[in-house]
Amino acid sequence: MAEEKASSKSGIVKKFIIALVLIIVIALGITGVIYYLNYFGPNVTDKQEYLYIHTGATYADVYDTIKEKHMVKDTATFNWAAQNMKYTTRVKPGKYRLKPGMSNRALINKLASGTQEPVTLAFHTMRLKQQFAAYLSKKIEPDSTAILNLLDSSAYVKQYGFSTDDVYTMFLPNTYQLYWNTSPEKLFKKMYAAYQEFWTPERKQKAAAIDLSPVQVSILASIVDAEALHDDEMPTIAGLYLNRLKKGMKLESDPTVIFALNDFTIHRVLNKDLTVQSPYNTYVHNGLPPGPVMMPSINALNSVLDYKKTDYLYMCAKADFSGYHAFATNVADHLVNAHAFQKALSERHIMK
Repeated sequence: MAEEKASSKSGIVKKFIIALVLIIVIALGITGVIYYLNYFGPNVTDKQEYLYIHTGATYADVYDTIKEKHMVKDTATFNWAAQNMKYTTRVKPGKYRLKPGMSNRALINKLASGTQEPVTLAFHTMRLKQQFAAYLSKKIEPDSTAILNLLDSSAYVKQYGFSTDDVYTMFLPNTYQLYWNTSPEKLFKKMYAAYQEFWTPERKQKAAAIDLSPVQVSILASIVDAEALHDDEMPTIAGLYLNRLKKGMKLESDPTVIFALNDFTIHRVLNKDLTVQSPYNTYVHNGLPPGPVMMPSINALNSVLDYKKTDYLYMCAKADFSGYHAFATNVADHLVNAHAFQKALSERHIMK
C-alpha cells in the first residue's frame, strides 16, 4: 500500500516536472519568436520612400518622424529594438531609403551606420545665383539662404580665388553625387575640386593664348551661351567677341543688357535699354562684365577656348527666326542684317 502511494506520488512529480519543462520550453519558444519578430520580422511600411534625419536631430526626433509618418507597422517594437541596439546614442543625419518589409534590425543598422542614399545633382545653365541656390535647397539639406550667404561672402569666396561677382563661374554644369546632409562648405569644396579638374594645364594654356584668365573665359562663355540657341554656332560667336576684345571695341551684347535690367522676359532690346547704368552693360562699358550673365555650359567654355577664327565683328539674329545669326565684318552689312531682323520682329508684333 505504501509502495503504491510512493509510486503514485513519484508519478505526479514526474508529470509536474514534465509539464513544467514543457511550459518553460513553450515560454522560451514564444520568447524566441517574439524576439525574432521584434528584430527580424518585417516592420517597415510602404508609406514613405525615404527617411530624412536632419543635422542635430536626436533619437526622439527620429522616433517622432517614424511614428508620425507611419514608417513602421509597430512603433513599440522599433523603439524596443532601437533601445537594445543602442541606436539612441548613434543617430546620424542623412537621407535613408526605406524598403517595404525591412526588419527593425536592418533599418536600425542602416541608420546607425549612416548608410544613406546619395543625392544626384544634375544642373545645367541657370541665370542667377538665387535660382541655383533654390535648386540646391530642394536637393540637399541646407536652405537657399545658407548657400547664398556663402556665395555673397567676400571673405569666404576669396579663399577659393573668386569675388562675389565671379564666384558663379566656379560651378560647372554637370552631374554630381553627394549626400543629402552635405553642408554648404562641403558643397563648395566638391564644386571647386570639379572646377580644378576641368581647368587642366592644356585648357589654361589655351586661355592664356587668348589673353584671358579661366574666370574671364567663363564670363565670356556665359555671354556666348546666352547668345547662342544652337551649340554649333558657339565657336563662331566666341571668335567674334574675341575679335572685338582684341580691337578694343565694346562687346555690345544684348544678353548683358537684359542681365543688367534683370528682366529675362525681354525679346527685343530697345535703344532706351542700351543706356542702363550697370557694369554689366557692354554697350556702355568696354571689356568683359565683372561676372557671368548666366552659368555657362561646358560646350560654351570649350567654344571660347577652341573658338573659330574669322574676321567677323558684328552679328544679328536671322530674320527667319531659326535661332541662328547673320554675321558681318563691317557696319554696312550689319545694318542690312539688323534692319531685316527688326522688320521681322515688327511684323510679328514683338515690341519688347
